[in-house]
Amino acid sequence: MEAYDVVIIGAGHNGLVCAGYLLKAGYSVLLLERRSLVANLLNLGLDVYLIDWGYPDQDDRWLTIDKYMNGYINNCVDVIRDRHNLKQINLLGICQGGTFSLCYSSLYPEKVKNLITMVTPVDFHINEGLLNVWSGSSLGPQALDVDLLVDTLGNIPGNFLNFAFVMLKPFQLGVKKYIDLLEIFEYKDKLLNFIRMEKWIFDSPDQAGETFRQFIKDFYQENKLIKGQIEIGKKRVDLGNIRIPILNIYAEQDHLVLPASSLALEKYVGSVDYTVRSFSVGHIGMYVSSKVQKDLPPTIANWLKARE
Repeated sequence: MEAYDVVIIGAGHNGLVCAGYLLKAGYSVLLLERRSLVANLLNLGLDVYLIDWGYPDQDDRWLTIDKYMNGYINNCVDVIRDRHNLKQINLLGICQGGTFSLCYSSLYPEKVKNLITMVTPVDFHINEGLLNVWSGSSLGPQALDVDLLVDTLGNIPGNFLNFAFVMLKPFQLGVKKYIDLLEIFEYKDKLLNFIRMEKWIFDSPDQAGETFRQFIKDFYQENKLIKGQIEIGKKRVDLGNIRIPILNIYAEQDHLVLPASSLALEKYVGSVDYTVRSFSVGHIGMYVSSKVQKDLPPTIANWLKARE
């Protein structure tokens, strides 16, 4: 299969609000044998580039969304375009990375050929989502004083964010899974998978303070993305400016990025070629479910192949 290159942005499960934040190291899509999204895409003939954001330290405290978008992401895209002599690339963004991929595609439509969003929040005021409410979708700063948080801590500790995610389902995520662990002690493969997942879940880099501040305020509290009011580097993000083909993939049982939040995308983009695909799993199941990994990579590859 002759294919354009795929850049995967924001692969990961935890961190800033929507369980897959921009700064999370992307090995979640490489984590498990026979369940690696990257390996499966490679086997299907796609070239894949994965952006690994590393671990922000205090020197990164002032990094803004502008710097990530117009600096790091844009530089990565340009390197791939130059290396392969391409005018446009295919872009795949996961969770918060999907939100940023939407912003990037609006700002640089000439550089993106096809866009794939996976478990991506778009409408942040779906109040059935506890994470949205905690972050301020209904009460704004009264729910979360992000200025106080960032001004006090600088970078937002990954462990703090991890704790917030566990508290969304405290029994299921904090107790039940360890009780269930007793049932797999005799099965080496299942036990190793559990340990790998635990390592990934608790490997939580900090979030750069200024990026966290803007993301909470502009996206969660004021819902500016769907209002066309996001400004990045003095440029306005207009989802209607995205007219390229879009494949929007969501998890039907997602409690972090509710399906309604992802499905809202169709109302705001200018794309005529718009495809939706869902999988009957939760947020993390989209990354690690063996059943999903049988169907998801071919879905992506076939969709791209039809748009070469």
